[in-house]
Amino acid sequence: MTATIPHYALYGDPAQPGGCHSFNFEWIPERSGPNNWDIKPHLHEAFLQILYLRRGDGEVLLDDARWPLKAPCVVVIPAQTVHGLHFSDRVDGPVVTAAQAPLESVAGLLMPELVNVIRKPAVLTLDAGTRHARALMPLFLAIEREARTDANGQLAVGMSLLTALLVQIARLRSVQEAVPPAASSRKAAQIERFRTLVDERFRTRAPVDWYAGELGITAGQLSRLCREALGLSSLDVINARIVREAQRELVYTTKSVKQLAAALGFDDEAYFARFFKKHTGQSPTAFRDEVIRQMRFQDAL
Repeated sequence: MTATIPHYALYGDPAQPGGCHSFNFEWIPERSGPNNWDIKPHLHEAFLQILYLRRGDGEVLLDDARWPLKAPCVVVIPAQTVHGLHFSDRVDGPVVTAAQAPLESVAGLLMPELVNVIRKPAVLTLDAGTRHARALMPLFLAIEREARTDANGQLAVGMSLLTALLVQIARLRSVQEAVPPAASSRKAAQIERFRTLVDERFRTRAPVDWYAGELGITAGQLSRLCREALGLSSLDVINARIVREAQRELVYTTKSVKQLAAALGFDDEAYFARFFKKHTGQSPTAFRDEVIRQMRFQDAL
């Protein structure tokens, strides 16, 4: 893997900004079939994907771990996870893509343990006869109907259905979770530990050297590890986490830019504004105004 991992909203489509509040439904053959059942390694900057294999088999790459797939199973691919897929031509099942930040916000309020389900890549093998497994397909079909309907309140219904789907996945995960041997590799463990540390400490603006020290490696080794596994430098990973949190706070709180800058460890409001614009192409105020306009427009439909 190289540092030129493509970034997409949906595979083959241009990446959309992290503030895009939307969800999409497809069937696996719709996108995989035209690509000869082979989806090359890429990542979604701000979107979570959930796949449900009802039929067929294949293999998924999640960061630097390869997991075999055999129906029935569920694949959870969080935002910023480098992933690739190869399927047999007999594969079928639904794929849901959704903006991760708003889902995390809802989950944090209703069922905080869902946040870990959203953020952790996983392959869950299913016993098709269990109650939780039987509950999946009706939810996917309801999401499909909502995604294909241009109606008032579509976003609210979609978020509710996605949350219900995540609850079922959490229940399945508590019973049976497929953990591939490769996932226990030293590199995979280091990447997972680094991401956990970033989630815990990004508000402190801890430097790369600090994270490397916690992992027992040098800053250069950490950056190489991230580039190999994620296609990003270690600093890119840290900055992306800060930007994602800033976007969430701008949309879901009334904090001023100055208050938000302080909460994210920036001593200077102007420096934070420049940082945010560098990574999103918009000032914090412009980003907030645009998302509010989008949400009002959707509510008016």
